[in-house]
Amino acid sequence: MAAKILIVEDEAAIQELITYNLQQAGYETVCADHAEQAMMMINDALPDLILLDWMLPKMSGIEFARVLRRNERTRLIPIIMLTARTQEADKVTGLEIGADDDITKPFSPRELIARINAVLRRLIPEASDEVVEIDGLRLDPVNHRVTAVNKEIELGPTEYRLLHFMMTHTERVYSRGQLLDRVWGDHVFVEGPSGDVRIRRLRKALEWAGKDEWLRPGRGAGYRFSAVAGLSAKDPDNTEI
Repeated sequence: MAAKILIVEDEAAIQELITYNLQQAGYETVCADHAEQAMMMINDALPDLILLDWMLPKMSGIEFARVLRRNERTRLIPIIMLTARTQEADKVTGLEIGADDDITKPFSPRELIARINAVLRRLIPEASDEVVEIDGLRLDPVNHRVTAVNKEIELGPTEYRLLHFMMTHTERVYSRGQLLDRVWGDHVFVEGPSGDVRIRRLRKALEWAGKDEWLRPGRGAGYRFSAVAGLSAKDPDNTEI
């Protein structure tokens, strides 16, 4: 599934150039000319990453980044600042308010795409097209295939997204609400039991390959994906779960 990138840039020529190159690289793009328009788009659907120009009309990019970082819903969205500023102090300011990277204009499309890929790999690995493989269980995002022991595992779209997320976020417990936000989308209403049903379906699909025990309840009301041998019934500290 292609990562969705919000481009917040008021110069039309630069916006068009970035859009073209990102779409050629396989990304989905949406564009905004200023912070207010960008926030409306974000409220409609969260992007996977924001390219944010420093010098915007009305509210500057740096002020908008502060707003995003103070908001509980948007504070974890990766931000790459686009700036014509070359002073070290300006770069430090961007990083201090929570930008994940910055790139100085003029820049090459190749450099921009490389920086986007690096940030997504680091912060949102499930948005990457890289193959994920754990102890014989292999997920190929490009071909949308999951295999184990060289046999394909048939999954529905939701179960596939769930497995992709869990395989790229191993050994961490996620609540049902967190999984709904990250897998179903934060604007999609899903009743609580439906989430549990999807997880049971995924475990059933993994059962024949002996991988169903990797997806297990975590401490409290959540789930964890763990391929660590011998820990199927206990936490690493030997606490029953």
